[in-house]
Amino acid sequence: MHVGVVMNPIAGMGGRVGLKGTDGKVEEARERGAKPRAPDRARRAMDRLAAVAPETAVSTAADPMGERIVREAGFEPVRVVDPFESEERRGTDDAPIETTAEHTRRAVEAFLEAGVDLVLFVGGDGTAADVATALEGTGTPMLGVPAGVKVYSSVFAVSPEDAAEVAATFSRTERREVMDIDEDAYREGEVHPELRGVAHVPVADDLQSSKQTASGTVESLAEGVADDIRAREGEGVTYVLGPGSTVGAIKAELGFSPSPIGVDVWRDGEVVALDATESEILAALGEENEIVVSPIGGQGFVFGRGNPQLSPAVIRECDVRIVASRTKLDDVRALRVDTDDPELDAELSGWVRVRVGKFETRMMKIV
Repeated sequence: MHVGVVMNPIAGMGGRVGLKGTDGKVEEARERGAKPRAPDRARRAMDRLAAVAPETAVSTAADPMGERIVREAGFEPVRVVDPFESEERRGTDDAPIETTAEHTRRAVEAFLEAGVDLVLFVGGDGTAADVATALEGTGTPMLGVPAGVKVYSSVFAVSPEDAAEVAATFSRTERREVMDIDEDAYREGEVHPELRGVAHVPVADDLQSSKQTASGTVESLAEGVADDIRAREGEGVTYVLGPGSTVGAIKAELGFSPSPIGVDVWRDGEVVALDATESEILAALGEENEIVVSPIGGQGFVFGRGNPQLSPAVIRECDVRIVASRTKLDDVRALRVDTDDPELDAELSGWVRVRVGKFETRMMKIV
């Protein structure tokens, strides 16, 4: 197996600081104290690939697009391209160079010339669209290590470790959708996924589905959860209310205008923080805290897609309440988490009770 590995070093930087994406927001993300997410995700994938398939031949792009991480995993990669040749070079893990779509396409084109069997990329939907564009018409498959804030496409593995397992074991491919959304519109609460391409992707159980919008009423569910929250007013319980339309209905039932696609904090009948970042959420927490979150329709992700503000540090300080419409749960086989902390992912796994109505619940398994 010959794998071409390319990383978008700035993917996902805007998530925990409340920017809901990195497109055009890299400097602002850095000013808010954002740290790169992609290098750690790439490292997990490559460490696992080295463990399960150490004989894999690896081609890479020059740093900061993956070469050092591949070497640190124990591989002896062949650098087939320096996408930054003739450009001023700078960047570290803490302040990576701001790569562009053109850099990604150059890397993928070099992989094709080198005859790779698979392009393994680390990034989000924008990176996926860039890779798919470069691969169009070639038949060479691609597989994503999820590292972006918004991960709507069905070309990603569930986790970095899953990506390595799939890369090492797949025997056939199928055509899958590459989706992306306008991040500026997303920050204003408008979600309009756009089909950016169709790519060949390894066939495996550990791939996520495309994001689908679930239908069905959530009014009674929102009323029931809001009643529970109001019943504890005066007790100092802090509620961290996640993004999305389902939890948005709960926020509306509580009587405030929520931030679009944001995480809001509520305590004793008042808004403590709107569109809160990870650090703002941590600062707002009290002695008793609860996260209210709804899985993504069609994918089943509770944490790790669209809500990176709910970081491991936040989750570990809170009880977790999962809410969803019956229709949304009918569209998913299981719930998933991808928090950037494998130990926490394991702690969260297992059977959980999901609130589906004013009083009703359903048992679902986090896998």
